[in-house]
Amino acid sequence: MEPTTAEHAKTTTEVEHNFTVKDKISKNHPERTESSTYGAFQSRDLIVPIDKNVESKSGRTRHGGDLHGAGAQHSTSYIETLAHHFKVNVASGIFALGDAFKNGGLLVAPVLTLFLGITSVHAQHILINCSEEIRRKLGDRLDVPPDYAATVELSFATGPLSLRKYAVFMRKLVNLFLCITQLGFCCVYFVFVSTNMKQVVSEWNIDVDIKFRLVAVLLPIMLTTLVRSLKYLVPFSGIANALITYGFIGTLYIICRDGLPDISERRWGPDWPMLPLFFGTVIYSFEGIAMVLPLKNEMKKPKNFDKPLGVLNVGMAIAGSMFIAMGFLSYLKYGDEVGGSVTLNLKPTTDVIPQSIIGAITLSILLSYSIQFYIPIGLLWPSLERNLGPCTHPAAGEMAFRLILCTFTFVLSEAVPHLELFISLVGAVSSTALALIFPPLVELVVCKHNTSLSWFTIIKDSFILLIGFLGCVTGTYSSLNEIFDKTLGGD
Repeated sequence: MEPTTAEHAKTTTEVEHNFTVKDKISKNHPERTESSTYGAFQSRDLIVPIDKNVESKSGRTRHGGDLHGAGAQHSTSYIETLAHHFKVNVASGIFALGDAFKNGGLLVAPVLTLFLGITSVHAQHILINCSEEIRRKLGDRLDVPPDYAATVELSFATGPLSLRKYAVFMRKLVNLFLCITQLGFCCVYFVFVSTNMKQVVSEWNIDVDIKFRLVAVLLPIMLTTLVRSLKYLVPFSGIANALITYGFIGTLYIICRDGLPDISERRWGPDWPMLPLFFGTVIYSFEGIAMVLPLKNEMKKPKNFDKPLGVLNVGMAIAGSMFIAMGFLSYLKYGDEVGGSVTLNLKPTTDVIPQSIIGAITLSILLSYSIQFYIPIGLLWPSLERNLGPCTHPAAGEMAFRLILCTFTFVLSEAVPHLELFISLVGAVSSTALALIFPPLVELVVCKHNTSLSWFTIIKDSFILLIGFLGCVTGTYSSLNEIFDKTLGGD
C-alpha cells in the first residue's frame, strides 16, 4: 500500500535537508513520473523536492564540498588519499591488539582478525556500491555526491514504499553513530597520549601535575583542530604516518630484540568470556569506514579508490598485515602482562630507543586527532548554525565550537582512564554498527527495490548482520561490566 501524499510530503521535506534535485515535481500532480529516471527506480512518489537554501542548511556546497573547509577545489591524489586512509586505520588501535590477542588466543585471534578484516572491507565496498547506485538512480539531480548518512537515507527514500518513511530516521541514526564513533576515537586519543606521556616522565621521577597535562596535551591538539580543510591536513597526515611507521617498526624491534618465548607458553584458544572484548578492540582498529566516502569524494579520480588495486584494498591489506603482526608478537612476548597499549610494556628507562618510540607514537596520535575530528565537525556545526540562526562571524563561531568540542572530548577521556576498555567499548557500541550493520542493511534495501535480491545476498548480508548485532550487544556488555568492576574496585 502506498503512503498517503501527506505522509510522504512529511518525509521528503526532511530528506531535502541534505540534497536537491533540479526537476521539481508538482504536488498537485502526484501521478507524474520523471522521464529521466532509468533502471529499476520507477516511482510516482516525490523523492526530494528542490530547496534553494538546502546547501546552506546542510553545510554542503554544490561543488561537492562542505562549508567547513573541504571541497572539490582541494581534491586529493591517489598517494594523498592513501596517506589519509592509512592514518585513519593505523592509529592507537594497532597498539591495543596485543591485549585483544590475549583475549582471542595466539592461534585463533589471527584467523578471527583476518575474517573480521575481510568482512569489514567487503562492507565498505557494499557502502560504496550502494552510493554509486543512488547516484545512478538520481543522475544529475544530485548536486553533491552522497556521504555515508545520505547514502543510507536515499537508499530508503528511493527503496520499497513501505520503508521510505524511515529514510530521515535512518540518516539521523547513522549521523548519531558517526559522531559517537569519531568522538570516541578522539577521547581514546587523549587517553593514549596522556597515558604514554605520563609513563615516560614517570621514569624520570617527574610528578606530572594535572595542569601541566592539560596544557601539554590539550593545547597542541586544539591547535590542530583549527585546520579546516582535509587537503591542508595532508602535512599532518604525512608526518603522523612517518612517526607511526617508525613506532610500529621500533616496537616490533623492541619486542623481538631479546628473543621471543615459545608459542607453547601462551594460550592458543580464546578466553571465551573475554572474546567480546577481542571483537570490540579489533573492530575499533578498523577505524576507517566513516571516512570511506569522504575520502573517495575528495579524490581527483574517485574511481581509483575502490578498484582492485585502489586505495581501499591496498590500504586495508597493508593495515591488516600490520594488525596481525603487532597483535601476535605483542601477546607472544608479554603474555597476560601485555598492556592496553603495548607501548606501556616498552619500559622507557635510560634506553633512548624505547623513549623515542613512545614519543614518536604519541606525537603521531596527537597529529591524527584532527583527521578523526573532521567528520563530527562537518555534521554538528552546520546543524548548530542552522538551528541557532546565522552567525555574525561564522568563521569565528566555528572556531569556538571546534575548541569547545575538543575540550569536551578531553574531559570525557579523563572520566574513563582504562585505555583497553575504552577502545573495546567504542568499537562495540558504534564502530560495529557502522562497519557491520548499516552496510548490509542498505544493500538488502537497494537490492530488494531493484528486484535483484538473490538468496546469496540475503544469506550473506544476514550473516554479517548477525555478527554485527552479537558483537555489539556482547561487546558493549562486557566492556561496561569490566569498566564498572575496575572503577568500583579502584583499579
